[in-house]
Amino acid sequence: MIDDKLTVGPDPNSPIVGRAQGFYGSADQNEFSLLMTLNFVFTSGEYNGSTLSMLGRNPLFHEYREMPIIGGSGVFRLAQGIATANTYSFNTTSGDAVVEYHVVVLHYE
Repeated sequence: MIDDKLTVGPDPNSPIVGRAQGFYGSADQNEFSLLMTLNFVFTSGEYNGSTLSMLGRNPLFHEYREMPIIGGSGVFRLAQGIATANTYSFNTTSGDAVVEYHVVVLHYE
């Protein structure tokens, strides 16, 4: 399960704008990939009260990782698009990671 802070940028001290909530599980027998269901829940700023929903395969050790945006709520109602992921840091002892997602919304109502 995931319930992590959602910040403006990859610096852990960046302003918090919401929560990244969802879950993931192992999705490949040959490489380290996850099936991720993630909701970006905005709790402040211009998108306060809105969400974006992402669902897809995340091959963690690939340099370029792209997952679909499959919906949203509030200002992102019926959103469609993509999210790309870039891992800034990963602590193998604690399992903590800092991941930057770039989201491109192609359509919303």
